[in-house]
Amino acid sequence: MKTFSVTMIALAAHFTLANGVLAADLKGAESLAKASGCLACHSIDKKIVGPAYKDVALKYRNDKSAQNKLVKKVKAGGKGVWGNDMMPPNAHVKDQDITTIVQWILTIR
Repeated sequence: MKTFSVTMIALAAHFTLANGVLAADLKGAESLAKASGCLACHSIDKKIVGPAYKDVALKYRNDKSAQNKLVKKVKAGGKGVWGNDMMPPNAHVKDQDITTIVQWILTIR
């Protein structure tokens, strides 16, 4: 019974991790995205100006370097990946906040 409990705890810990961040840390990421201005142009499930976050997650699902690419893209801004609309740079957002938001986006299904 003790082995079963230890195994269950290990499994629970495994499933609470999302790219090295506890899932609890990602729960506030949507609020962080809103406070950072991201939700003015994006939503979880539909295109506004920028792509829906679920579409971003789908596009990068099998890309192991997606997190680093997207953090840089969010910080610097850019255009061309999703059309001609420009995403402005987000230099006003702390790097750790951008990382948290990107990690959250990549978990959306």
